[in-house]
Amino acid sequence: MTKLTLGAHPYLLGFDQLERLVERTAKSGNDGYPPYNIEQTSEHSYRITLALAGFAEQDLSITVEDQQLMIRGRQSDDGDGRIFLHRGIAARQFQRSFVLADGVEVGDATMENGLLHVDLTRAVPDRVVQTIQIKKG
Repeated sequence: MTKLTLGAHPYLLGFDQLERLVERTAKSGNDGYPPYNIEQTSEHSYRITLALAGFAEQDLSITVEDQQLMIRGRQSDDGDGRIFLHRGIAARQFQRSFVLADGVEVGDATMENGLLHVDLTRAVPDRVVQTIQIKKG
């Protein structure tokens, strides 16, 4: 018995990228840290908010690689001889990725009260009806 994949279905021409996207999303193991929200701020814009207590702007890196938003954090080791009796605030490095659809652009990123906000906008293409002329053979 042959397994029919999404990209190989005869009615879904050109959707092989979608299959790779689903595989890549499933493989990105997210362990729940840092916690985040995704909200729709208007009809064509979104905001991702990450809770990053203890991180400063210089500890963070935000990049877009191959339609994937990558947010990385690494706190500098400030071992000022501090002795913790209890350390409940996570200070570990992280990498959180979000797969972006075609036409989604990353806008501003702001840090406010320990929350990192990353704004996204989706370009709305003009809907155009295209007529294809049939050539005489």
